[in-house]
Amino acid sequence: MIDHIALQVSDLKKSQHFYDKALAALGYKRLMEVPQEYEKGVLVFGWEDSNQTDFWISEGLRNEPRLHIAFRADNHEQVDEFYRAALAAGGKDNGKPGLRPEYHENYYGAFILDPDGHNVEAVCHSPQND
Repeated sequence: MIDHIALQVSDLKKSQHFYDKALAALGYKRLMEVPQEYEKGVLVFGWEDSNQTDFWISEGLRNEPRLHIAFRADNHEQVDEFYRAALAAGGKDNGKPGLRPEYHENYYGAFILDPDGHNVEAVCHSPQND
């Protein structure tokens, strides 16, 4: 199991806004801002969900190649809400919410490009509840 993931972004303020909004739909909250003096002059932001999954960003050179990061959603509605929130926060569509049977029968995901062009996904592996 992954403990945490971190990436560099080219515009920390823009990415902070994007991830605050997009990840809130999946139950994440920005919990920490690491002072610059602890990170060699770089400001770092961290988010966590109820499972204590950590996601961090810091300002720097955009990671190349661009990354694909998938966040697990509890249900299809969370995937839909992530998609709407991420678009409203400045993300770009990279795949509308929907079933992706080429991955598996119940794979329901949505894909957004973040401000640096990283492919950020929300995915639910469970069938839709009626």
